[in-house]
Amino acid sequence: MELTGNRTIAAPRETVWAALNDPDVLRDCIPGCTDLTGSAEDGFQATVKQKVGPVSATFKGEVTVEDAIPLERYRLSGAGKGGVAGFAKGHADVVLTDVPDGTELSYAVNAKVGGKIAQLGSRVVDSFAAKMADAFFERFKDRVEAG
Repeated sequence: MELTGNRTIAAPRETVWAALNDPDVLRDCIPGCTDLTGSAEDGFQATVKQKVGPVSATFKGEVTVEDAIPLERYRLSGAGKGGVAGFAKGHADVVLTDVPDGTELSYAVNAKVGGKIAQLGSRVVDSFAAKMADAFFERFKDRVEAG
């Protein structure tokens, strides 16, 4: 599945970049995230509890930052396992651009799922993924703008 979008954040690019690399900010913005540790340099470890349709699971996974150009772009690559519920893996390309109102954050996500979650069908999974991405980026925008 592929998702794209953007948000204009009323903050300078340096502030947005710092927040994208802050595990506390990321933990607060990821829906269902109960734990997130690590750093952009060494990678992040996360635990996320989610319910997709009738399937509930706790996913444990790792996320690494690749191809980073500070203040401009990076790729987040990750994979998580949710036991019998299945797995998810993919990457997100994030690009920051100066705009008159602050910083535009653009993203392109490519993800794959397997196991029971994949059996729910692409319509359910794609809808859930779009909802999760939208929730993350809205929370992120609100958090950064709030300071």
